[in-house]
Amino acid sequence: MKFTQTSLQDAVLIEQERHADVRGYFARTFCVQEFERAGLETVFVQANASHNVRAGTLRGMHFQRPPHGEIKLVRCVKGAIHDVIVDLRRASPTYGRWEGFDLTEENGCMLYVPAGFAHGFQTLVDDTDVAYQVSHPYTPGAEGGLRWDDPAFGIDWPLPVTTISEKDATWPDVGRGAALD
Repeated sequence: MKFTQTSLQDAVLIEQERHADVRGYFARTFCVQEFERAGLETVFVQANASHNVRAGTLRGMHFQRPPHGEIKLVRCVKGAIHDVIVDLRRASPTYGRWEGFDLTEENGCMLYVPAGFAHGFQTLVDDTDVAYQVSHPYTPGAEGGLRWDDPAFGIDWPLPVTTISEKDATWPDVGRGAALD
């Protein structure tokens, strides 16, 4: 695996090293030793999957408040997504900044999302599947979110939003009292 630091502190883009032949390819998506060498979390206690029917579907922007913060390891196993993270750690030099990444079935890239980040994604094609591992069990009372179009962040989504949950569409703006931690 190839680990590349993103422009946001502690967030890492991970590329698979695919070994291809006439059958297709083989690649590791996780290795404790390689993650340890890269200084990343190696204990993931929950694995999640989402299936998304339509291109333009948006899920996010979600986070868990301390002490229930989740480190996420996200990858697209079918189709394509534009994955977005926002650094919400007040002590971080990249606090309040966002970055987006295209994770696709073809490129096999994964995103390591540190605790203290909001996370969400938009599907780029129909019938897209996303798999992710998290370092802490989901805790409903610790859940928080940012509205996907909050002007405080100005996230540039690649497609018009076709499908979004009511909860994700109605998170408050940061300027109107959204709790970031």
